[in-house]
Amino acid sequence: MSIDPRIIKSLLQLQLTPGVDFKSAASPLRASVGQSSASLFDTLLSQYMSDSALGGEAAAPVMPAEALAQLSSLSGMPNILDGGNHPSPVTSEYDELIMQASSKYNVDASLIQAVIRTESGFRADAVSGAGAKGLMQLMDGTARGLGVTDSFDPEQNIDGGTKYLAMLLRKYDGNVQVALAAYNAGPGRVDRAGIKTNEQLIANHEALPEETQRYVAKVLQAR
Repeated sequence: MSIDPRIIKSLLQLQLTPGVDFKSAASPLRASVGQSSASLFDTLLSQYMSDSALGGEAAAPVMPAEALAQLSSLSGMPNILDGGNHPSPVTSEYDELIMQASSKYNVDASLIQAVIRTESGFRADAVSGAGAKGLMQLMDGTARGLGVTDSFDPEQNIDGGTKYLAMLLRKYDGNVQVALAAYNAGPGRVDRAGIKTNEQLIANHEALPEETQRYVAKVLQAR
């Protein structure tokens, strides 16, 4: 059993929806869309858990089309009935480096680009308050472990950042959202939360910092 990736993406993007009052309910993913007691998040979660109980053999979609349409209608949300991802064209000055790293480490170029856009806004000289540097915001210790000697060098930074992202994707068996959470918060934090799959990330999102939840949603939105 696996939940529709469009739903996972949309649930995470609810974190960024201006019309959702995160403080008025127990879960920051709650949203009122014509429902009295259950949130869309609760509905989605219960439906895919029910599917799991049936051994993943249910033929019906995880959520009916009308409910998906309700989810999509929230202010600022993309229409998740139109096919899911809409990769932005690679148009930065780092196109060639992104494509080289994509080919070298077998990581989708649109994902690399989305991480760069979210991390640094394509600024090679970016430095975070925590000391992360360059396009993919590498910490000094992480950079050294990846063989990066100059985090401000775009070629080294993109190569090292993509290598690290590839390692996380392998660690979490291709679960992109979990790998992104680990890229932001660190794999130790994700592992302590007991999160290994995208479904577990949705179900246990409160175990991670809100910053990390928003980070994952932003990368998915940028992709």
